Amino acid sequence: MQSIDTLLVGGTVVTMNAQFDVYRDGAVAVHSGVILAVGDRESVLQNFEAKEVIDCTNQYVLPGLVNAHTHVPMTLLRGLADDLRLDVWLMGYCMPTEREFVTPEFCQLGTQIACAEMIRSGVTAFADMYYYESDVAAATAAAGLRGVLGQTVLKFPSPDAATYEDSMAYVEKFIKEWKDHPLITPAVAPHAPYSTTSDILLECAQLAAANDVPLLIHIAETRLEVDDNLKNYGDTVVPYVKKSGLFNAKVLAAHCVHINAGEMNLLRDNHATVAHCPTSNLKLAAGIAQVQQMLDLRLTVGIGTDGPASNNDLDMFEEMRLAAILAKTAANDPTALPARQALLMATRQGAEALFLGDKTGSLEVGKQADLITLDARPVHNMPQFHRDSDLVYSRIVYAGKSSDVRDVMCRGQWLMRDRLLLTIDEAHILQQAEIYASKVDAFLAVREQNILSKLLAIGGLEQSESFEVQAKAVLVNEMALEKLLHHPEVQIIKEIHYRQYDTYFLFDDPEKGRVRYREDDSISEKGEVQSVRSRLTYTMPTREREFSSSVLLSHSRFISRADRPLRFYREYFQPTQEREVHKDRRRWHILYQDVLFYINVDQILKPSRTGSFIEIKSRTWSSIDAQNKANRIEEMLHILGISSADLLHEEYLEFDVIEA
Repeated sequence: MQSIDTLLVGGTVVTMNAQFDVYRDGAVAVHSGVILAVGDRESVLQNFEAKEVIDCTNQYVLPGLVNAHTHVPMTLLRGLADDLRLDVWLMGYCMPTEREFVTPEFCQLGTQIACAEMIRSGVTAFADMYYYESDVAAATAAAGLRGVLGQTVLKFPSPDAATYEDSMAYVEKFIKEWKDHPLITPAVAPHAPYSTTSDILLECAQLAAANDVPLLIHIAETRLEVDDNLKNYGDTVVPYVKKSGLFNAKVLAAHCVHINAGEMNLLRDNHATVAHCPTSNLKLAAGIAQVQQMLDLRLTVGIGTDGPASNNDLDMFEEMRLAAILAKTAANDPTALPARQALLMATRQGAEALFLGDKTGSLEVGKQADLITLDARPVHNMPQFHRDSDLVYSRIVYAGKSSDVRDVMCRGQWLMRDRLLLTIDEAHILQQAEIYASKVDAFLAVREQNILSKLLAIGGLEQSESFEVQAKAVLVNEMALEKLLHHPEVQIIKEIHYRQYDTYFLFDDPEKGRVRYREDDSISEKGEVQSVRSRLTYTMPTREREFSSSVLLSHSRFISRADRPLRFYREYFQPTQEREVHKDRRRWHILYQDVLFYINVDQILKPSRTGSFIEIKSRTWSSIDAQNKANRIEEMLHILGISSADLLHEEYLEFDVIEA
């Protein structure tokens, strides 16, 4: 009889092996972190004796669950900004907060909290994508969990890399540091096609292949992502990344909500796997992934929670149940994705999705001892029926809860016994989390009160503190304009024709300033749109100064490229009011007495006004310069035959208010 470390006896052993063997009165033998035997109690006890014998009566013994996709340090951002669209939540709140707070210490603490939560819910292995992944790895290994950990790569600066080159250098170092660790599998994680480039995807794939490590990426999470990819590259996401060389590596693709059957086949044929994240996809209204179709096409699909800032938990029992129920609804078929398949996706198939199928995911001889015990007889799981062997899977998936998990072992080490965590000081990390929460709260509270801070948080700053002198009037005589443009002291530098569509965001407190979203359509000589650009402008409500001729000095605090749709800015800024101004604009850049001025001749389309309006303006930087330019504007107004009494004081957006 062989002497071993641990025997688990007396419970219902649910192996999740290829034959789906279940032993009603079973046993599992563990030695040196490896499973030596799985079977009925009597046969196992005939061959083994152990230093530690665990009585599992009235419990299930299962493989540890596998969380196929998450961002574990984001436990510290849980509940940060809920009930928002994905782009507003990610770009408007998460990323700005991450830029402010994410450090190695942040990632270590967030990972410890996540590991505690996952251990409590029966997870023994997970795939992660985040920053400072070496610190995530250290915290994961200390907690005793198994992790496929992807270091994020982006085309723009991130908390741990000022440049793309820095992030690639970090990835290479991370791989070398953790490559042969018994619990940690380092991975390369280009965030998504829209946040990288085809060259970045190729380089990441080559690095992953050269080191024989996985590559983790988000694929087709939203309809907008697919539409943008079609618009920019003429192809849907999966063919695009294939052309970029992504499938040179072992790819685990998260989400895949908006892919078709052809793309599913393409993933399968290139040995890529999928992480299905039902709760996150529903909460962010990203859609419902066609998981049953993926499985029918023999794609390997695991289940993930996604990050705790978008889910908002790491509960794989909840995720399994939802995956099964959601697939039935999507297919309009209650037989779709039965309970056994859901549990398979959270165990053996989840491990295969992480490219760990040879190590974990099922209770089989030779695999690592990653297992959990589950209370089989809580009140919410009684009574029980046994006429059909598959009913055990129904009890676990449809009625089991994370709170039913009693014990957790990973690689032969107990991480939790009788609901007591053994590798993490839970009280200490929760206390530290409260400290972080108060700091983040204070940061966001200040930012939410300041429109400029909210603008700066989403990036793209091009210009700040711009002052302009300007005058506006009704243009009664077009011939007078020709007289000015052909004046001997005027030199025309440039002439442009636009249609401009302005949306002004106004706030209850005028002192907050206002934000203008502008779409400029450049019009050709044939009257066709030849290019489009969008910009944001933040302005203060006050006019800095009025000169004797009613030439105004105005203050523009911020100009930025607007690279997101109008809907994003509306939901992000949440203005009290919106006003629209549409106009047809002819613009001339001129030198008058060798000083640069801009002349705009506008027809106001919305709110509708008859006639044309003329603006003369110039940027300035000092009081003396402003006065000198105001004097020149007066001279040009005189050439136009416009007196100071004819000047307009209101802005275009005020026209509809005045008329009302």
